[in-house]
Amino acid sequence: MKKNVVSALLVMACFTGFAQDSKSKPFITSGKKIKVFTTAENTDLRLAPTATLGFKPAKQPLENEVSVFVNPNKQFQTFMGIGGAITDASAEVFAKLSKEQQKEFLDAYYSKEKGIGYSLIRTTIHSSDFSSESYTYVNENDKELKSFSIDHDKKFKIPLIKEALKTAGKEMTLYASPWSPPAFMKDTKSMLKGGKLAPEFYQPWANYYVKFIKAYEKEGIPIWGITVQNEPMATQTWESCIFTAEEERDFLKKYLGPTMEKNGLENKKIVVWDHNRDLMVQRANTIYSDPEAAKYAWGMGFHWYETWNGGKPMFDNVKLVADSFPDKKLMFTEGCIEAFNPARYQFWANAERYGINMINDFNNGTVAWTDWNILLDEKGGPNHVSNFCFAPIHGDLTAKKLIYTPSYYYIGHFSKFIRPEAKRISTAASRSQLLSTTFLNTNGEMVTVVMNQSDGEIKYKLFVGDAESEITIPAHAMQTLVY
Repeated sequence: MKKNVVSALLVMACFTGFAQDSKSKPFITSGKKIKVFTTAENTDLRLAPTATLGFKPAKQPLENEVSVFVNPNKQFQTFMGIGGAITDASAEVFAKLSKEQQKEFLDAYYSKEKGIGYSLIRTTIHSSDFSSESYTYVNENDKELKSFSIDHDKKFKIPLIKEALKTAGKEMTLYASPWSPPAFMKDTKSMLKGGKLAPEFYQPWANYYVKFIKAYEKEGIPIWGITVQNEPMATQTWESCIFTAEEERDFLKKYLGPTMEKNGLENKKIVVWDHNRDLMVQRANTIYSDPEAAKYAWGMGFHWYETWNGGKPMFDNVKLVADSFPDKKLMFTEGCIEAFNPARYQFWANAERYGINMINDFNNGTVAWTDWNILLDEKGGPNHVSNFCFAPIHGDLTAKKLIYTPSYYYIGHFSKFIRPEAKRISTAASRSQLLSTTFLNTNGEMVTVVMNQSDGEIKYKLFVGDAESEITIPAHAMQTLVY
């Protein structure tokens, strides 16, 4: 990270579906200052402190003015965290960095003071496409799992997870997802290209999750929860496995949920779906409408790749699930910029995709947001089926340098300032060029994130209760306002 960026960084559960009046003491703007941090295209601004402003009594906003309205008396979901996935690929690239680069990288993601303060980690249960090869934790045909061992992960993945936990401190949540059961458990006898879990292996596969959790926790890595299956409706060229909504429901209620309970893991969270927004409503309707299945489900995970067909992100589906099942949580479990191209490291639209998705997902009830790989190499891998993608940070192993993309800073406008247990606060913008969301941290600090999608600089008024302040945001920029 460049020195000016480092210095800039250094300077610097309730129901999801319905608002509720704040029962704590009212938020007061009197005497408060607004600290403004900005990242903008065609500038050197990267999470840089750009202004310190005050409040004054609010006046009626006019139609020809641009405004952002924050109502501290209306609170929504409790924030859980933001983070990214520590995959085999990320861990293998990390191991090839110099010691100085490794320290810089860990601070960049996991330090609240020097970096963007990630508080969430996703990892994989054995291999995914972002591994150098396919592998499992058991020998072929070992249906009793007697050979189960996570020794493979002790070389790269577990050491990186431990370093991340150490750097982040106590505020860290880790969950894990499988891409496919072992080949011998599937009707296709292959981990790749879809296929289904054979009925006779429902119980051994449920036992596999338990063994994974216990093995990782024996290594000193606390597991918050698991997702049932990564992308259960996608037949991929890499590790994948199909579960219909009914099949996932039945596996959860008859095998996975009871097996976790029997093994003393009833406090571990189970997340269903873990796929795109397009079919999430049908999955929620099917699983949550069955009380025996629903009791085991903490909530639903979702991805952003429903745009594969040329359509737009389906944020309304997130809101519908939140409104329909307010006792269940929503977690964004994966998103990345596909089709790696090194000429597009600094392509600004990639960062804006993050901003648009994060703001809309939070405003529609999401409690946690997880990026995909935290680190990839200069080829967008390693990936054993050549599904090369972008990460917010790349380690160019040939040039021996770290490359920070704009996406890293856009994510940081949320993760650095919004802390676990914050409450989302009612926020609305008066122009479609601006997107905005607000959270109230437990220390009483309000954090409003504003994104300008337009080609021009915009002056806008921030209204908080009965107070206002005027702020300028550059074209194609992200701002965090802390007050």
